[in-house]
Amino acid sequence: MKSLIPVLAVFALAVGTIAEDKPKHSAVSPAPRDGDWWAKRHASFNKRVAEGNVDLIFIGDSITHAWENAGKAVWAKYFAKRNAVNLGISGDRTQHVLWRLDNGNVKNISPKVAVVMIGTNNSGEGRNTAEEMIDGVTAVVDKLHAKLPKTKVLLLDIFPRGQRINAQRGKILQVNQVLSLLDKRPNVTFLRIGQKFVSADGSIAKDIMPDFLHLKPKGYAIWAEAIEPTLARLMGE
Repeated sequence: MKSLIPVLAVFALAVGTIAEDKPKHSAVSPAPRDGDWWAKRHASFNKRVAEGNVDLIFIGDSITHAWENAGKAVWAKYFAKRNAVNLGISGDRTQHVLWRLDNGNVKNISPKVAVVMIGTNNSGEGRNTAEEMIDGVTAVVDKLHAKLPKTKVLLLDIFPRGQRINAQRGKILQVNQVLSLLDKRPNVTFLRIGQKFVSADGSIAKDIMPDFLHLKPKGYAIWAEAIEPTLARLMGE
């Protein structure tokens, strides 16, 4: 038996080396985006969190970003009083959120809850597979737990897109199915609300999503009302 120890040790080292050498795909590789507008918005987040008084953060892409536009009135009603900060940037994918989390967006804060909805921009053709999307969103959750160990994560399903049932919606549904398993983690609550934007015939109405991706005020009201009971519980209210 002793003679096997060196062999096993070499095998373990080889396996470890292979794992370390396995190339990372784009969805889990932190990266900034080009453009002054993006850099300025990122910097504005860092400036805001440096002021403190942050109990709630929303992390995401354009759908989150637009809480400041189409969702402004709903945000004022539900979240402003909770010292909420919007950390959404239009066009972002998981890799961009990972970079932002590493570069100041959550520095020296400890919010009670982080609401996360990210991944739709990874789903386009030629971007990431469903498996890679799952890796990317999971990496964001992992990063949040590492940076904000006391913060509870309210992870939302990636919202449906496209007027009617289509391949991209199917891909997103597969991703959400696996992401729902993250709910088993003690610091994560997964909440599926995307079906609330879909009509009985499977279509999405224009008064909710005019381009079948981004929300109108009615859509933001649906979002806020759908998460409110869970959010209030996680906030300890």
